Amino acid sequence: MRSARIVEEGAAYYHIVSRVVDRQMVFDDSEKERFRKLMRSVAEFSGIKVMTFVVMTNHWHILAYVPEREEVSDSEVGRRLAYLYDGKKVDSIAGKLAVLRKAGNHEAADRCKADYTYRMYDLGEFMKTLKQRVSMSYNKRHHRKGTLWEERFKSVLVEGKPGSLIKVASYIDLNPVRAGMVTDPKDFRFSGYGEAMGGSKEARAGLMGLMRDGIDQENWRAASARYRQLLYVRGEAQGVRENGQRVKQGFGEATVAAVVEVKGTLPLNELLRSRIRYFTDGAILGSRIFMEDAFGRHRMHFSEKREEGARPMKGAKWGDLFTARQLRVEIFGTPAPL
Repeated sequence: MRSARIVEEGAAYYHIVSRVVDRQMVFDDSEKERFRKLMRSVAEFSGIKVMTFVVMTNHWHILAYVPEREEVSDSEVGRRLAYLYDGKKVDSIAGKLAVLRKAGNHEAADRCKADYTYRMYDLGEFMKTLKQRVSMSYNKRHHRKGTLWEERFKSVLVEGKPGSLIKVASYIDLNPVRAGMVTDPKDFRFSGYGEAMGGSKEARAGLMGLMRDGIDQENWRAASARYRQLLYVRGEAQGVRENGQRVKQGFGEATVAAVVEVKGTLPLNELLRSRIRYFTDGAILGSRIFMEDAFGRHRMHFSEKREEGARPMKGAKWGDLFTARQLRVEIFGTPAPL
């Protein structure tokens, strides 16, 4: 039985994960770039902000902010539609709205507009549109049919405070390091951090939006320095590839299991190099106060016997960060080789 998705009615942050069917390694660099462009386009249409992301060979992660739903003007609908449709269709829709408005038939115009605005400011519709667009794009080029994705996507509700958001963002941006694809996360261009270091204004705005405490929102240099300190795992690289390049990947499963077994802890910035199921299967992440508030709002998704929402997270000094689901198996580990 699959767990019910936790979705807020108002503005909220979510960590979203989706995998390719049968874990097939289908995303080479060209496919990753197509995904990145489609993601940005769908986000612009939806009014959803991508704070950071990563596109791997067989899966991807997005830390997204879904704002409160708001009224969208006719002209704004036209602007957003241009991110999904060709000019001919956009002009046709805009023309129909203009004719209806001029005739004073505002009810019909509003119904016409609602055919598109219902998909905005909605996590499920954002994911549906993005996954459909990527599947269609990929299938057309590779002469295949059907969905590209393994079952439904996963999402975790994340507290909208820097302490929680930056931990999740760091985990996302460290994916290519865990997979041994790069030794420095800035060198992976299909991620929020890599894209930001490459000069993308959108990616920089997303990361700066996570670090609101004591950071000038116009000063990317200061923000990037702060984020890199939080992101980068200190220490010399361990291991050597055949070409002589030194490598430091995530901790092995045995190492992590041994630490957890003796109720020990790893430094948080080092643990973030390992796969952490709390960030993908914990349902809700945040401070104790946030967890209890969210637990009250989503009480129907949990056992009747359960009395509180916050569950402690094992394996590291997580600070004021709790989860809704106290996972019992494979809490930490390393991803399969890519």
